[in-house]
Amino acid sequence: MQYNGLLLTLPREIRSFLAVFVMVLSVGYFTGLLFVGQTETTTPAGIEENYLGNEEDLDAEVMKFKKGEREMLTIIHTHILSMSFIFFLLGGIVLLTKLPKGFKFILILEPFFSILATFGGIYFVWKGVEWVKYLVLVSGILMTAIFITSVVIVLYQLLFKKGKTEASV
Repeated sequence: MQYNGLLLTLPREIRSFLAVFVMVLSVGYFTGLLFVGQTETTTPAGIEENYLGNEEDLDAEVMKFKKGEREMLTIIHTHILSMSFIFFLLGGIVLLTKLPKGFKFILILEPFFSILATFGGIYFVWKGVEWVKYLVLVSGILMTAIFITSVVIVLYQLLFKKGKTEASV
């Protein structure tokens, strides 16, 4: 089955539906990133402080306590499941774009490794393996870069690129 570029041949209604879905998905994703910024987990020290607490820092602007095991398991469980669905759905749309196969495979497969590295890494930081905070930061940045790249490609091909449709063949 030929699926490379299939997105370009879909009827306008389906393309519009997918474009709106990807836009709303992006609003949700970037709202999550705003939350990450609010928790100051955009630096290695912030990641460590967010999960291990800062009770010993008497000058801390916001007091944070080490998260409990139940809270950590809830965070990891919900994020791995929800991020997997986000990238599954976006990856399904990316599969239909017109792109080189190797590049497409990176866009659809890499986020799943980043999800495991990011949220598995957060668990290891919580367990005291502090160097993993750098892996968490890099994998989170990579996951976001892949998300942005995928969204831009999908929206460009849905909204601005014309393919051969049945009517034009």
